[in-house]
Amino acid sequence: MAKKAQAKPQPQSASPLHQHCLAVKEGERSFENAFQSVARMVLETDIEKVVVNARTTYDFSIFRRGKKHVIGMYDEINSFVSYVKDAAENGSSKEMAFVLVGEPGNGKTFFVEFLCAQYRAFLTHPKNRKYTFRFNGMNNLGNYGRLTFIESQTYEDPIILAMNLFDDPDENKAFLSREIGFSDKAIDTLYDNYRPMGACSSYIWNDIRQYADGDLDKMLSMVDIIPVPLTESLGTVTGKYPAKDKITSSAVDLLGEESIQRLLHIADTNNPYRFDLRRGALARVAGGGIHFADEIYKNKKDLVQVYLGVIQNRSIEIDGYKWPIDTLIIATSNNSEFNRFLAEKEEAPIVDRCRICYVSHNTNYKMQKELTSYAIGTEARTTLMREALHQDPNLNYAASTTAVLTRLPRSEKLTPIETMKLAAGEVAGEKSIKALAEVIDTLNQETDITKRFGQKGLGQRNLGRAIQLLTESSETNEGQCMVAYDVFKAIERIILDYVTEPNDRAKYLEDLKIAKSLYRERIMTEMFNAYMDEPLAIRKDVLNYVNMIIGADAENLGPDKMWKYKDPQTGELRALKIDDRFIKSVEERLGLKTEEQRDTFRTSIRKIYGQKISVDPNYDFMDNLELVKAVTDVRLKSDIAGAGSLIGALANRTNEENQKLYDRMVTTMLHKLGYCRTCAQKTIEYFCTQEDES
Repeated sequence: MAKKAQAKPQPQSASPLHQHCLAVKEGERSFENAFQSVARMVLETDIEKVVVNARTTYDFSIFRRGKKHVIGMYDEINSFVSYVKDAAENGSSKEMAFVLVGEPGNGKTFFVEFLCAQYRAFLTHPKNRKYTFRFNGMNNLGNYGRLTFIESQTYEDPIILAMNLFDDPDENKAFLSREIGFSDKAIDTLYDNYRPMGACSSYIWNDIRQYADGDLDKMLSMVDIIPVPLTESLGTVTGKYPAKDKITSSAVDLLGEESIQRLLHIADTNNPYRFDLRRGALARVAGGGIHFADEIYKNKKDLVQVYLGVIQNRSIEIDGYKWPIDTLIIATSNNSEFNRFLAEKEEAPIVDRCRICYVSHNTNYKMQKELTSYAIGTEARTTLMREALHQDPNLNYAASTTAVLTRLPRSEKLTPIETMKLAAGEVAGEKSIKALAEVIDTLNQETDITKRFGQKGLGQRNLGRAIQLLTESSETNEGQCMVAYDVFKAIERIILDYVTEPNDRAKYLEDLKIAKSLYRERIMTEMFNAYMDEPLAIRKDVLNYVNMIIGADAENLGPDKMWKYKDPQTGELRALKIDDRFIKSVEERLGLKTEEQRDTFRTSIRKIYGQKISVDPNYDFMDNLELVKAVTDVRLKSDIAGAGSLIGALANRTNEENQKLYDRMVTTMLHKLGYCRTCAQKTIEYFCTQEDES
């Protein structure tokens, strides 16, 4: 009796469907919907807590991988992850699409394409791989012509077939329990993702049942299990549908259409397999994939209506036939198209089915440096004559600060520079990060999206165009160097040519002036470092000032004013002579006249020191521009009788001593500060002018 019981399931256990189901049961393969796959992919990687604009948020390491990864976008990524997680847990997001709305050139499309690339990489691991089924030996049935193999058109998972083997759901559950060994709890978990088979798979399965006369072994012998292809160019698993013009676009591009070739083989005209779903973009991603609708609201109305049905019902419908799909739908749109679409009130249902996420430009100038390096390019650049093209060490800073300043809205509470520094997590004098948080909260109450924080400004494409203008100019090619100051001219040309709104243009040109003044401050510091023949001369002096005001109140301070302290960076014991004259000179430059003002400033510096050093021992106060400028001015004055004297010495090189000073500074700039001869000379020339003095 026992032998007979063991012998019966033997042929079934050899079927590919059995093997797949057993692999799922053992945890070697997975059965989950698209939302669960994407949520698991994101949440299985490292997650960090970060503070952005005075609010604690999360940073998911999966978006920071690779040579060219997503920069910033913390709020947008958090919105996306919470949307996917909610959908994976069967929340209301399951019946919605995720739409990124924002200005052109702020990284919407890049974000989605990066996500799709990560998802494809995630699915290459054996445990995460998506599988589907195909029917073999179809030519034996008689009414399928020469069609031998028929694949599931929507890449349905083999478990979907296992849950639809019989018409009676209880029989299917009994099969999974008896033949595979799934527990009742495991079956309930599987059935959370239950969906009926697509019209053609279901129709063909019934034809196979009739052909096999209900013999399950024979039916299953006609089922092959195959992996879903991950080739990007096929549009499977991750597919993109870009908005087309009104004439060439049609619902066929999304849903598919009746296939003439198939009708030549199929005798039964009622067979839904006559429709070729793979002709459309949706069927190719229907097996747990991501569908990317680029500029969704640019599509004509009837196509947007198709999206409405697909988003809400999660199925492809043609002539009354249905194919359930398992797809994460992500779309993008720019502000103007979205506003135009909203103005048409009858289109409200589609917006109601979308989770709208407003994407702002990057407003952190430190992070912008990485984005600017993307625009400049990582490859070695050459001139039109194929000679090596040097990059001014200040080029990235000049371009990044200009771009970020145009993205920061004006506020009565904060100056543009204070806003920029606080947005980058830096110190901005007496102003705290709370002031920035209040400004952002106030701006985010605006009904006009473009008035919100970071929603308007020069985008990444405009920055790319400015770099193109810089590299094509004759000065750059003749001098074989991308000089930092020239990028301001290029950005000015972009503002004049590409910004159509007069108010925006006026604001951006004003921001350009502020960026030039910041560049001027940086050049003052660079010149002092070059004069001292030391790349970090100013940094040392700034830290000396900070250590002096901390040591000035020390109990163990002797009459010789020598103070011993432990260097937080190296852990070594150091001695420092406290120079009251130097401290007072710096504070005078900062405009601190009274004793009370000085005490208040010193207290704030000590407070910053206490907060920052405990977290980052390498913190150097170089982000405190006012302090850096004051220290630079004092050192220039005490060492070389004022910046004016240095300017005079460098500008007037008729005597031998001045020429020696000039040559020595150029040599330092060439060998220690990363300049080439062209940008070193142009930077010194700029230093000798009175331009952009703040």
